Amino acid sequence: MDHFETIVSDLLEAAGYWVRRSFKVDLTKEEKRKVGRHSMPRPEIDILAYKREAEELLVLEAKSFLDSPGVSLDQLSETHEKPEGRYKLFTCVNYRQVVLERLRLELLSLGMISQKTNLRLGLAAGKVHRRESTQVKALMDSQGWYFLSPEDIREQVMRFSDMGYENNPAVITAKILLRDM
Repeated sequence: MDHFETIVSDLLEAAGYWVRRSFKVDLTKEEKRKVGRHSMPRPEIDILAYKREAEELLVLEAKSFLDSPGVSLDQLSETHEKPEGRYKLFTCVNYRQVVLERLRLELLSLGMISQKTNLRLGLAAGKVHRRESTQVKALMDSQGWYFLSPEDIREQVMRFSDMGYENNPAVITAKILLRDM
């Protein structure tokens, strides 16, 4: 997963975002009780991507699922009272609200965002089950969430082949695969 997150981070940086990976959110005991899990590890956000001009912070889950069936629309559409499953931030409203509010407070205290910054939940998917990217995108759009589909990722990685030389595995791989095409 780490390499997939690296590629997604590179794509976001190329789009003008400042990126931080693997950010752990320190929920208080009270917040853990509020989400129904008094004993749980700190939630980890795969990628934070901040764009100052838009005052937007993308809070992204990265799911490569390259050698699996892929991101499941059915599972992503579920709703849970307590955080469970692969898509906790998407499927449990209470958990999402608590985690995003704590994340906002932590980032404000670190001086990493301003009061005006809008936090936007999102998903980067390397593969979507049954090629349901259109349906997943519709679900994400209906919630105001960000979705980086496998098709988006492929298209943006292909653009890396047109860049000048970068000592970056994704750029080098794109150049090797797409040169002379």
